[in-house]
Amino acid sequence: MDSSYSVISKNSNVELQKQTSKLLPPSDEESFVNDFDDTRSLVGDQDADGLDFDISNYPLVNAKSSQGGSGIHGAVFNLTTSIIGAGIMALPATMKVLGLVLGFVLIILMAILSEISVELLIRFSVLYESRSYGEVVQFAMGRTARVLSEICIIVNNGGVLVVYLIIMGDVMSGSLHHIGVLDQWLGNGFWDHRKVLILIVMVVFLAPLCALNKIDSLSVTSAASVALAVVFVVVCFAVAAIKLVEGTIDTPRLSPDFSSKEAILDLLVVIPIMSNAYVCHFNVQPIYNELEGRSPHKMNRVGRITTAICVVVYASTAISGYLLFGVATEADILTNFDQDLGIRFSSAVNYVVRIGYILHLVLVFPVIHFSLRETVNTLLFEGSPPLSESKKRSLGLTLILLALIYIGSTMIPNIWTAFKFTGATSAVSLGFTFPALIALRLGKQSNSLSFVERSVSWLMLILAVVVSIVGTVGNVYSIRSKSD
Repeated sequence: MDSSYSVISKNSNVELQKQTSKLLPPSDEESFVNDFDDTRSLVGDQDADGLDFDISNYPLVNAKSSQGGSGIHGAVFNLTTSIIGAGIMALPATMKVLGLVLGFVLIILMAILSEISVELLIRFSVLYESRSYGEVVQFAMGRTARVLSEICIIVNNGGVLVVYLIIMGDVMSGSLHHIGVLDQWLGNGFWDHRKVLILIVMVVFLAPLCALNKIDSLSVTSAASVALAVVFVVVCFAVAAIKLVEGTIDTPRLSPDFSSKEAILDLLVVIPIMSNAYVCHFNVQPIYNELEGRSPHKMNRVGRITTAICVVVYASTAISGYLLFGVATEADILTNFDQDLGIRFSSAVNYVVRIGYILHLVLVFPVIHFSLRETVNTLLFEGSPPLSESKKRSLGLTLILLALIYIGSTMIPNIWTAFKFTGATSAVSLGFTFPALIALRLGKQSNSLSFVERSVSWLMLILAVVVSIVGTVGNVYSIRSKSD
């Protein structure tokens, strides 16, 4: 029988593929791929033409470059370290002002809003293939807004790192009303000079870690820092529980105090400090970029695990710290641990808490410094090769930034002063204002924002503006009242 079919050789499939690739010139091939990527991105989490296509289950087109990066655990450690730093030291003092009930509610509320803002930031960063916080801000609102967001990152991160050094100085050499660890060990002398001690810590411990060029290189130190923070929380909670059982704790206030002008001013100032507690948004993209097999779904999982850890740590620290010291709770609660706690081995517990948390801050410092250096590099050297490819520029920026941070730590009196200003300005902008605006602007363009998400974005934006205005006004009046 005659047949119109002929035998196909084994290599025909390969030849067919090669011939097909010639149908489009290289430029058109790239355009086709980009168009496909754009279509896939615009579909997002919605069902287009009946297709069940969820972008959150797929990595970016260039995700192959992320192979060999950090896993979920490493990303969780780095993101948790970005959140749990010096802010935890101010939470017991905020609880003293807000009362236990309102303080606990705000810890939960800020955690929920922050997690939502992080997930929105991740979604639109992936949608527009932005590798930094500033890039996605520029896509949404233009270059001026990008520069403003980068300035906010610099102010916020620089202020946080200054606070770290202030705490180290308070613990090691003491403060106005509290004695330092070295004073207790060796007595007063040249060895506990505050500025010298901070400088030694910076040169010996912080500078080598800050010189690293990849945030994934810090995942091990981040894990150790989280462990030290957990030790701090467990010790505080255990001591508070013992004293509560023994009945030696004064009855705490459950609600805010409105009895005086000073109390009301403290209330206005403390809310921005609380909003500062979960700000980690500047490190979301760097951590995502180095996540192995990255995808929005995977990064959202990292964010939710991190938020759950931080809620437990924050609530435990704030409540137990306030119960331990009551109305005597300092802005930096570590300084309270120079006194008899009323339990066995009180002196040993004090040393464990203070020294352990200093080590925690030493390990957290380079993670915050990483995003600070990257932002400064982007702002000053736009279009230049990455810092990982320019060791001289990276080292130069590191040395200059560390010098400026050290100078700042010698000029700002306490962590409360730093937190109340950054909390009312840069922190609330990075954590809520910019993410809400990004979602509203880019969500409208891509039609990928649901009604609930749009409503939550408006709520975050309104709350951010109110907190910023109230916090700034409260800070100004607080300064005036003290000067009078």
